[in-house]
Amino acid sequence: MTSRRDFFKFGLAASAAAAIPSSLRAQTASPAGTVRIVTSVPLSAYDPVFSSSDITQDHGFAIYDQLFGIDSKLRPQPQMINRWEVSQDRMTYTFELRDGLGWHDGTAVTAADCIASIRRWGQVAAGGILIMARTKDMVRKDDKTFSIILKERAPLIDLFASPAGYPLFIMREKDASRPATEQVTANIGSGPFRFNEALARPGSSFTYDRNKDYVPRNEPADLFAGGKIVKVERVVWATVADPQTAVSALQAGEVDLVQGPPIDLLPVLEADPKIEVQMLNTAGYDWYLRLNHLQKPFNNVKARQALLHLIDQEAFMRAAVGDPRYFGTLTSMFGSGTLYSNDENTGWYRKGGNPEKAKELFKEAGYAGEKVVILQPTNLREYSNIAQLLAQSLQKIGINAELAPSDYAGVVKRRANKGPVSDGGWSVFIVFQSDFNFGEPLATPDLSAEGDKAWVGWPHNEEYEALRAQWADLETVQQRQELARQMQKIWWDFVGFVFLGRSIQPAARRKSLTKLAQTPMNYLPMWSMQKA
Repeated sequence: MTSRRDFFKFGLAASAAAAIPSSLRAQTASPAGTVRIVTSVPLSAYDPVFSSSDITQDHGFAIYDQLFGIDSKLRPQPQMINRWEVSQDRMTYTFELRDGLGWHDGTAVTAADCIASIRRWGQVAAGGILIMARTKDMVRKDDKTFSIILKERAPLIDLFASPAGYPLFIMREKDASRPATEQVTANIGSGPFRFNEALARPGSSFTYDRNKDYVPRNEPADLFAGGKIVKVERVVWATVADPQTAVSALQAGEVDLVQGPPIDLLPVLEADPKIEVQMLNTAGYDWYLRLNHLQKPFNNVKARQALLHLIDQEAFMRAAVGDPRYFGTLTSMFGSGTLYSNDENTGWYRKGGNPEKAKELFKEAGYAGEKVVILQPTNLREYSNIAQLLAQSLQKIGINAELAPSDYAGVVKRRANKGPVSDGGWSVFIVFQSDFNFGEPLATPDLSAEGDKAWVGWPHNEEYEALRAQWADLETVQQRQELARQMQKIWWDFVGFVFLGRSIQPAARRKSLTKLAQTPMNYLPMWSMQKA
């Protein structure tokens, strides 16, 4: 039998490249300044406040800008800000915008734009919600200056700069005045790239052009901080769901970068003299199940605890990743490699899982045959495999589990439904998140348990939230590490989510594409890349 690896090794990849979308192939005649990137997830939402998906946040980093950005040492640095002052009691922050900031429509960025953007971001971002709860007022001083007056201290600069969950991007006041529940579709930012509406092919490809009017900072670019000097004329993102097609296109020179090539084809790519396999996300990914805390059966804590015991992390990671060199297990809600990872209250973990304990806990929950609907994005192989294995695992212990297949855009749309499954609701969906994010409990939505204010799934626990609120008042890593243990004890008691394991995923690029930024999260800054 010929394996997939042999198929590529014996030179059939070039002929298979004919299967790539015509919108992508047409770009081969473009100038050398065009970079072509393959993603398996389409850009289905343009608004980085409306959706937290990684592809939407990549879009945000391209066309918008931030007040502050983190550098490669994870320190916040001014980005749109020229200078700022903090009052002696640390209750009033005053910010002045730097010169040269302009929207893609030719108008100037103003303090009013910043205030409106912070308020809108503060409706959904975990860090933003905390800031708004502690803010007395936001005041425009003049077109370039504004102040934030607090009623309780808050780590404003850290939260403004954090890329976890929902990064703070500045929008025009007219766009930021819309409710966070209504998507902004104008795509007019002040960032280093302009979105090319004429070349947008929803579901297929989307295009960004260098913003020739962008005025970068004087400092060298350093991760999300410094001078964002774009070195290519155009970047085209194409959605290619079939990984074989994507790898074929890379080998044939039709595309420059594939974000997530299949693990079993990495040896073939590594042997290609024109291709470099590179780890762009240096922290790796943590996979978990997001549960609907509002509806049966997972509105009952015992049912949620049952899933903790049911999951065989190694089996689920084999289903998603395959090669054990690229996955591992995970028990800390703060991730595996952050400053706050710990082993508090992790006795539920057992190699191979514990189906009998899970069955017992479902019984204690009063489970009465309610349908458990698992959202299955069929255009994403790893997610789809996990969904199928989860359904089988639940069915084996007598749970009425059912798959709800759709594309990923359908999952994003359906998971917002708070209603019962009989009204188009859901019970479980699958998430992977950068390990980095789990070390940012004030910024990442994954670690919020504020009920209706929390991310989809809407977990609620007041005791945990009281501890999380204390995080903002602590000044040392040691103090936060102790608090992290207390938070984790409560988290695994009420089960905010259920871990599936962790993985690492290299990208593959043509060697003619260089200077790609390595980040501790699943974002791809486009301004640093160069193409020979």
